[in-house]
Amino acid sequence: MSSTGPADRPGGADRIPSLPGRFRAVIFDLDGLLLDTEPGWHRAEAELLRRHGAAYTDADETATLGWSVDSTLRRYLLRLGLGDSALPDLTRELMDLARQEYAGPIPVRPGAAELVARLRGRVPLGIASNTARSLVLSALGSAPFGDAFHAIVSAEEVARPKPAPDVYLEACRRLGVEPSDAIGLEDSASGIAAAKAAGLTVIAVPQWAVVDTSAADHVVTSLEKLPSGPPVMNGWRAPP
Repeated sequence: MSSTGPADRPGGADRIPSLPGRFRAVIFDLDGLLLDTEPGWHRAEAELLRRHGAAYTDADETATLGWSVDSTLRRYLLRLGLGDSALPDLTRELMDLARQEYAGPIPVRPGAAELVARLRGRVPLGIASNTARSLVLSALGSAPFGDAFHAIVSAEEVARPKPAPDVYLEACRRLGVEPSDAIGLEDSASGIAAAKAAGLTVIAVPQWAVVDTSAADHVVTSLEKLPSGPPVMNGWRAPP
């Protein structure tokens, strides 16, 4: 794992601001939280299974929300009756399909651009994602966030993907903050578990009703519900 460098700062090595008060950083998930990439992943997975003679089901869509590519494909290996030796080829095939989905502009989730703009310059911002770094950077390249994020960590850069805490711990390390001083924003159960295990205060913003948000500290229906300052700061509590 490398320290923060130019690759983590799309806009250059600007100084990370400090913010007085309870929280010193906000770390976002990407897929389904900032950007509406989940439909693209569903299409890619459905096409992958179709090519191999299997059907993509509602259960697949629900079960794999927030999962890493490796975990998702291990589920499909069982479905297809394939052994672990087939995993590299399936991974390449799914990533090729995913790159096609990430090639064009991706819809921004409601309130995402506005919240990032309000927080930018007031508190260090990071991204902790189970998605491959190349796809994360591709998605951000067409998103209206500019160089707002000081640290971008993908699952391939750490030992374990979500629901393990590794991506959040590494994001906090690169931002130079203790996990207890950071907020994690998540839309999936595996992401919530990862941020909680890392020691962050977690706000869940689920896109799907089936997501178990019981482990989150706060739950809101949209990023539009969040105020201009870091949540839970100065006694603030998330609205329903």
